[in-house]
Amino acid sequence: MEPGTPESAPAWRRPVPGRIPLAVAVVGATGLVTHWSSGASRLFGHGREEALGRPAGDLMPICGAFSGLPGHPSAGRARCDVPGRGRIDVLWWAYPLVDCGTARLLVLAAEDEPGGTGPGVAGPGVAGSGSAEGRRVGRELAAPGFTPHTAFPDAEELARRFPDILPAMGPATSGRVVSQVLELGYPVLEFNRLRQVPVTPDWGVPRRAERRSGHARTARAATAGEPGRATADAGPAAGSVPGLEHAAVRERLEFLNEVSGSIGTSLDLERTIREVTSAAVPRFADFAGTHLRAAVLAGEGFPDGPPDVTTVWHRVWVEHNDEPGRWDDTVPVGEAIAFPEHTPFFRCMVTGEPVLIPRIGEELGERISAQFEKRDLRPLINERSLLVVPLKARNVVLGFMVLLRRADRAPFDDMDRTTGAELAARAGLVLDNARMYTHQENVADTLQDSMLPQLTPRMPGCDTATRYLPGTRLGRVGGDWFDTIKLPGSRTALVVGDVMGHGLHSAAMMGQLRTAVQTMAALDLPPGQLLRRLDDLAQRLGEHYLATCLYAVYDPIRSELTIGNAGHIPPVLVRAEDGRSRLLELPTGAPIGVGGVPFETATVRVAPGDRLVLCTDGLVEVRGQDIGAGLAALCESAAHPAASMDDACDTIIRALNTRGGRDDDVALLMARLNGIPPAHVAEWELAPEPREVPRARRLVREQLAAWGLDGAAATAETLAGEVVGNAVRHARTGRVGLRLVRTDMLLCEVTDDDHTLPALLSTGEEDEYGRGLRVVSALAREWGASHSGRGKTVWFEQPLMRP
Repeated sequence: MEPGTPESAPAWRRPVPGRIPLAVAVVGATGLVTHWSSGASRLFGHGREEALGRPAGDLMPICGAFSGLPGHPSAGRARCDVPGRGRIDVLWWAYPLVDCGTARLLVLAAEDEPGGTGPGVAGPGVAGSGSAEGRRVGRELAAPGFTPHTAFPDAEELARRFPDILPAMGPATSGRVVSQVLELGYPVLEFNRLRQVPVTPDWGVPRRAERRSGHARTARAATAGEPGRATADAGPAAGSVPGLEHAAVRERLEFLNEVSGSIGTSLDLERTIREVTSAAVPRFADFAGTHLRAAVLAGEGFPDGPPDVTTVWHRVWVEHNDEPGRWDDTVPVGEAIAFPEHTPFFRCMVTGEPVLIPRIGEELGERISAQFEKRDLRPLINERSLLVVPLKARNVVLGFMVLLRRADRAPFDDMDRTTGAELAARAGLVLDNARMYTHQENVADTLQDSMLPQLTPRMPGCDTATRYLPGTRLGRVGGDWFDTIKLPGSRTALVVGDVMGHGLHSAAMMGQLRTAVQTMAALDLPPGQLLRRLDDLAQRLGEHYLATCLYAVYDPIRSELTIGNAGHIPPVLVRAEDGRSRLLELPTGAPIGVGGVPFETATVRVAPGDRLVLCTDGLVEVRGQDIGAGLAALCESAAHPAASMDDACDTIIRALNTRGGRDDDVALLMARLNGIPPAHVAEWELAPEPREVPRARRLVREQLAAWGLDGAAATAETLAGEVVGNAVRHARTGRVGLRLVRTDMLLCEVTDDDHTLPALLSTGEEDEYGRGLRVVSALAREWGASHSGRGKTVWFEQPLMRP
């Protein structure tokens, strides 16, 4: 309230805001709404999708007042009941439309302030209310749902108040403006910071016709000698409304602003494609189809070179407001197609510019339809308006969007071309972001997969199953790993580790540490000594190399686990006898990379059928919760009976991965410790003398016959003789050990007290030694040698040939 103006003063004398929050709607010849602005949604409480195609009287109670008016502008003021807001005062203006297709009426409305202080510059009577027609409208606003207001100011008093409201307007100018407004009955819609100009459509006033876009007509406003003009827009459905271009620009900017907020809500490429396509329908077009290059769709690198006639485009999404299924068979999603030079699609993708065709005629429709084998597109596209806009990023065309409007709707024009190009530019950016994210995810997944081992599910006396879940953080690459390593003596090393941190750096560190563990395991180092050397290596690699690691060696013959722990969470042991599970109590040790801390080793006796569960903390640790709760849940889920090892892993994942807050990657390794029965193991001690070689061959032949493996005897005794002969030749003073182990394969191990590992050598015709290992390499499935506590072990595996 301005100073000196009491609340009891007439409403039209109170201060007026400097801008009108305007609602814009267009009503077709049948009385249905064909355009509904966001301002209309805010004012009347109905969304755009809800309003389009519905009777105007159901949405705007004021429509009953002007439904039977003559074909000239009119205005009024009413009190309406609005869903969710109650009763409000509304100012309205109605403009009959000419040369605008099926659109017949442009309706503008704004909310009056409580108590009668309206936003219109002309006060509660609004522009036009001072005319005879305006008074008649006021008298007729007596339909249910609204209440008329008929207090109208006189022109002289209204003109006197204008300089107070708009200081830039002098008394002479305000008098001329008010006279024309009250005489013609046209409301004031917009005014800028410098001057105020009433909107005067081209009915009954001087105008100068202009051509725009070859088919859209506009007229400049002529009002009291003022050079400027104000405009409002009926949107695409109303065509080009003369004298309303400024609001048309605002409406399109509003549309683009809404689109920007609705697309790119995620980095998922498929979801982004759907958002981009759906943003154009139905407000901007009746049909939208998005086509992308194969490299973009696959999430590969940036497309190479500009597109040409050989470029294959994939139709990735279609959106329309026609009857359901009308387009599905003709333009199915997922189709790949190349477009020839004479099509508007090719011109768009080569030039990178929008292509506008106001109406698709018979000839063009025939050419376009000819590109689709055994399908006739002409009924769907002929007589429609076509706009093809490129989807670009960094000046490279990633795809294009085909937009169509039905014949009963205003065709695309130059303003629509600009709007479509801006829509496509924003869509291209979000699509490129999603493409780059998908590409990075693919690279990360490839890197992670390459670093994770391809494990053999069956080891001697041990079955294994694994699971890996990438983290939910951006990048999806982590430092968790697991491994199983075959050791001499039918033993298996079970490893799980977790590099601190996330991303490519952690993944690279994980790869280095995993390789180091495999190398040291091949030396048959005890768990504590292996972790000690791994810690030394991490310190040499850099101060930021920190990781936890658990290294367990399972001996299926002795039925025991030897475990070393470097700051890792303890494993769970599930007993086969009673199905009970417990966390193993182990010396924790410091993480790898800390340095200067000893690593102790624990030995645990196990029974055949027991299961050992190792995992990283991402499975049991949740933000805001105690890790003890996660470990308890791990124990409980690990004890659940399962038909297979894979089912047991899935049970654990389902039980623990459903808890919210997990963003770390998860590595899970489960081993069923089957053991090797004593009857499947045979051992002998041999003297380090050449005469023991024939004895070794005989012992092997007899043992295989006792096991019913006579078919494997010939090869086995030959290979055993070669390895034992090599051990006898190089042994110092101790005994030579020979052991056969029967599992899915036949394993033969020969130990001696010499620490020099054998190697394949090139031999000449006169060389007496060096050919034995060549025979072993040729006949054995696999062979190897490693250091043991008192010397070395040479072993070979042979497939079993059952009778």
